[in-house]
Amino acid sequence: MATVKPFKGLRPPQNIASKLACLPYDVMNRQEAAKMAEGKPESLLHITRSEIDCSADTDIHSQEVYDKSIYNFQMFQEKGWLFQEKEARFYIYAQTMDGRTQYGIVGAASVDDYLNGIIKKHELTRNEKEKDRMVHVKINNANIEPVFFTYPNVQEIDDIVEYYVKNNTPEYDFVAEDGFGHHFWVIRNSATNQRIEELFATKVPATYVADGHHRTAAAALVGQEKRLQNPRHRGDENYNYFLAVHFPDNQLKIIDYNRVVKDLHGLSNQEFMARLRECFEISRASKAIIKPNKLHEFTMYLNGNWYKLNAKAGTYNDNDPIGVLDVTILSELVLDNILGIKDLRTDNRIDFVGGIRGLGELSRRVDSGEMKVAFAMYPVSMQQLIDIADTGNIMPPKTTWFEPKLRSGLVIHKLD
Repeated sequence: MATVKPFKGLRPPQNIASKLACLPYDVMNRQEAAKMAEGKPESLLHITRSEIDCSADTDIHSQEVYDKSIYNFQMFQEKGWLFQEKEARFYIYAQTMDGRTQYGIVGAASVDDYLNGIIKKHELTRNEKEKDRMVHVKINNANIEPVFFTYPNVQEIDDIVEYYVKNNTPEYDFVAEDGFGHHFWVIRNSATNQRIEELFATKVPATYVADGHHRTAAAALVGQEKRLQNPRHRGDENYNYFLAVHFPDNQLKIIDYNRVVKDLHGLSNQEFMARLRECFEISRASKAIIKPNKLHEFTMYLNGNWYKLNAKAGTYNDNDPIGVLDVTILSELVLDNILGIKDLRTDNRIDFVGGIRGLGELSRRVDSGEMKVAFAMYPVSMQQLIDIADTGNIMPPKTTWFEPKLRSGLVIHKLD
């Protein structure tokens, strides 16, 4: 069963929370981070993307950048922009997007759960990205940014959250610049904190990494390393846990994650369409954008037109947790077999566009001449994600896109 504990959070005062909170480090480049932090000395980006406070030619993995992160983190605490809770607590973090609100429990997830497979993953991680985040965790001795987890919903946890939200004023409540609402409660009732911990330990057999696989792996590896360095290791030290927001699976929605390709691998438009008809039923849609409406239905933008593509029976396996995925069907039947794209992680002929940008971004990139063809897909379901994680399988790259993204900085977990 899952171990999730309350912890003594480090968090901002109410009056600067909306200025300090920021998007995760990995959803922006250096220039975008600098723009987001412009005029905001309290922005957590000065810690998570500290290269914005160094000269433009500074290597983002240099010691200068890491030293700046350490300096800024200490400075934030000295200025009172981050203060330390005196008692261990859970927190409730809710996000509102398009009129829908999802409620998560912010708690300390267990390093042992990650190492033992109770925290389940559905993506591969890359060593270089893990190492970068490990350095960031180690130098600051803290999980500065949370990871995004889900779990099979438990009605009593839902009831506790609903009651607490209705009867208590949020500590933070703001709408970010992207229009998404962020609401945050501190659970100060010790009996409530104890009951939440008990419910995870008795009712939740596993938790699942929804977003933040590299941060999760880095946090667990740092905890493991600190154990080996501590000859008096007991098992209850803060470094045995890391910061995670746990959302019930029935409240989450995965949005589409689409593909754009630079060329047709030497084929003419007509030749390409002929190859597609071997595996797909194709109908001309229109010049107007059209979205896929069901599993195994794709839409494609080519030469100024949108087409609807339905995979023919027998070209996929609905009994295989990987084979049933539309990303698998597209990868095998089109990207690999027709367009010669063998490795989605390394081939520079393909790029990925999160559904939050809208399908207009696909046609824009094709019409600009940057790309030749675009494919829109029906989103993966939460059940598909859980089935893959439960069977120990790994999703193809760039399969799931969760929105809204967690705001970093509402609470931080120290490792000492």
